Amino acid sequence: MLTRKSARPRRRAFLFASAALAALFSLSAGGPAGAKTQANQGPRPTIVLVHGDWADASSWTSVIERLQDKGFTVVAPPNLLRGPAADAAYLASYLHSIAGPVVLVAHSYGGFVITNAATGNPNIKALVYIDSFLPDEGEIAGALVASWGSCVDESALNPVPYDGGLDLYLRWDANSSYEGFTSCFANGVGPKEAAVLFAEQRPAAAAQFSVPSGPPAWKTIPSWSLIGTEDHVIPLGLQEMMSNRADAHITTIKAGHLSLVTHPAPVTKVILSAVDATT
Repeated sequence: MLTRKSARPRRRAFLFASAALAALFSLSAGGPAGAKTQANQGPRPTIVLVHGDWADASSWTSVIERLQDKGFTVVAPPNLLRGPAADAAYLASYLHSIAGPVVLVAHSYGGFVITNAATGNPNIKALVYIDSFLPDEGEIAGALVASWGSCVDESALNPVPYDGGLDLYLRWDANSSYEGFTSCFANGVGPKEAAVLFAEQRPAAAAQFSVPSGPPAWKTIPSWSLIGTEDHVIPLGLQEMMSNRADAHITTIKAGHLSLVTHPAPVTKVILSAVDATT
């Protein structure tokens, strides 16, 4: 009994000394394992995803799931689809509500929105464009697609007037020069999923196609661009021209306009490349 009692204090002293030595060694080596690496890294960015015309935030679902699986905070606020000036002002206000670094991602017309909304915001560390416009100052969406060609023309649109404006929906069936929703906007998407996308589409205001873009954020913020080589909405040549002009890091993929739906893994990879390079 006495032997056991006297052994316990010695054992406690040994354990305490061992722990102290381990702590001292840890400090001399730069701290606990992994602490040095974490200290050298900045805070993880919030990833903000912006949808384009005739879509909503659900078009990002598969990308969101992959980013969340990697531990990122992801938000996909609604794009009002009223025009570059109004939409960018709304998004800019939303971005100012986010503390810390942001990687800002857009699809299609959303490129007009982020190009304007990010200007002057020091928290935006990277811009990522997916099958997207990268407009320069003074450029207009309607003029760009008219010059380069697009499967979305007047015959593709179902106009719906409302008090003070005109909304434009995409038709499902082929009409005149329009090849139909599944051949134009949703090429590469399965028929059932395309039907859901068509049913859920949000309209684009006609006014957005005549409003010029402002000073582009890509002149001061590093940019990435993923281009679907089978995109019929924003032609390959137009996307390449805009991406090269912005000095963007370009990735091409054999996909249509909705690569975020049909190829979410490569889209996610491009976003993560932007994160790794800038935060």
